[in-house]
Amino acid sequence: MLRIIFAFLIGLTATTAQAEIDIKEITSPGGIDAWVVEEPAIPFIAMEIRFRGGTSLDEPGKRGAVSLMTGLLEEGAGDMDAQDFQTAREALAASYGFRAFDDSLNISARFLTENQDEALELLRKLLVEPRFDQDAIDRVRAQVLSGIASDAKDPGTIASQAFDAAAFGDHPYGSPRAGTIESVTALTRDDIVAAHRNVLTRDRLYVSVVGDIRAEDVGPMLDNLLGALPAEGTPAPTDAGFALAGGMTVIDFDTPQAVALFGHEGMERDDPDFFAAFMANHILGGRGFGSRLMQEVREERGLTYGIGTSLVPMFHAEMIIGQVASANDTIAEAIAVTRAEWERIATEGVTAAELEKAKTYLTGAYPLRFDGNDEIAKIMVGMQMTGLTPDYVIDRNDFVEAVTLEQINRVASALFQPDNLHFVVVGQPVGLETQ
Repeated sequence: MLRIIFAFLIGLTATTAQAEIDIKEITSPGGIDAWVVEEPAIPFIAMEIRFRGGTSLDEPGKRGAVSLMTGLLEEGAGDMDAQDFQTAREALAASYGFRAFDDSLNISARFLTENQDEALELLRKLLVEPRFDQDAIDRVRAQVLSGIASDAKDPGTIASQAFDAAAFGDHPYGSPRAGTIESVTALTRDDIVAAHRNVLTRDRLYVSVVGDIRAEDVGPMLDNLLGALPAEGTPAPTDAGFALAGGMTVIDFDTPQAVALFGHEGMERDDPDFFAAFMANHILGGRGFGSRLMQEVREERGLTYGIGTSLVPMFHAEMIIGQVASANDTIAEAIAVTRAEWERIATEGVTAAELEKAKTYLTGAYPLRFDGNDEIAKIMVGMQMTGLTPDYVIDRNDFVEAVTLEQINRVASALFQPDNLHFVVVGQPVGLETQ
């Protein structure tokens, strides 16, 4: 058992106080691994469960099955229908959240210590004994179809879906997680059951528990909660690659403000240069008003309310992407400035002052993320999924401080590729056309 102590600021009361986190790695008698933080100050437990794979595990021709299945997990289990479940959950003052993403199915549970056994039994039924009643399938399917129809009218979603389709083609990354009107309409109860069997399996499992519980009690608890799930699921898809070359795609859409999504291939999370890339991206298009793009596109020229970029290292592909919205008659200028800044950081790099400013911000902001049991549980399960160890919470700021000006500029010259930058613009932009 590994014990790691990390000092951070945690908001347990109205006043932010100094506290410590003690991450304990445990393995249940049944072989389920988990990270645990004992925090007895509040009689409350936060649990995060991740199943690696998510909507990328949709079977061919069944796009949207995992997403629909996830939406049905709260619609009754065992001997309880949807209404019975809601009544039981409210009586326990427990909360459960279920969300499906490209690479994971995420489950969040929050409950009082005094209701622990009942809350966990209710969660166990949801995970192991979902009913998937036909009336619930029809009701949730209608909600999903309504969401898909709404997305078809949203410029940002249209841009994102077009970018993904061009970049990833037939790979699951290339189509919407929720599916299409046609694919979701065609899904049967058997498809939902198969999606549940394929995704919720112990070989894909990551767990973190934070709160008023002893680490030695977590293992038996997890065996009871998750031990009845299948041992293995369907194979993961192959790597997606990135097929989108540099250029411009304009999608005509009647809106006064055009939306542009832009980017190209990125960097793997376990690359030795990832921290340098992360910091270079922060300087170019990171959060807040201090990035180059915010300064040049918004502050200096007033072309947008906001612009930002992100490194997106997924399990089967890597991207660096950004988004900006501007009026149809100014989006071309916003894109031209973005291209120029993309090329400038690639050719000129960053300054020593920018690097030091980024280090100050990133090292100062990191401890503030550990704000309560919920956030700690989410951070820990994310660390597990990306192959990090508990030491990371201690070492992370050292990794940031270790980045040198020579390193970040070497990485920036390789990471930012102006010739490969592709813009997908949705709107009626003046002076732009597909190329």
